[in-house]
Amino acid sequence: MARLFFALLALPLFAAPAYAEFPCDELWGERNAIYDDAGYCFKTARGREAFDNSDCQYDSLEDVPLSARDRQKIAEIQREERRNDCLR
Repeated sequence: MARLFFALLALPLFAAPAYAEFPCDELWGERNAIYDDAGYCFKTARGREAFDNSDCQYDSLEDVPLSARDRQKIAEIQREERRNDCLR
């Protein structure tokens, strides 16, 4: 029991957001990698250059099946993009 108590004391009180130190380009890449893994078909030149559309299945972001965890990650990334004033 004492070991658990001391282990908990070693944890930071406030964990930094996972994407807090990422520059805008990396935030964009992380967010879109989630969509790519789920089968999104990129339409922009930037998206097509960065991701392979050969195995894509969904033309609309609304149709891409995402897990709750993926949606949470995307929301975190988007919050950080807004905080960093990243252009889309």
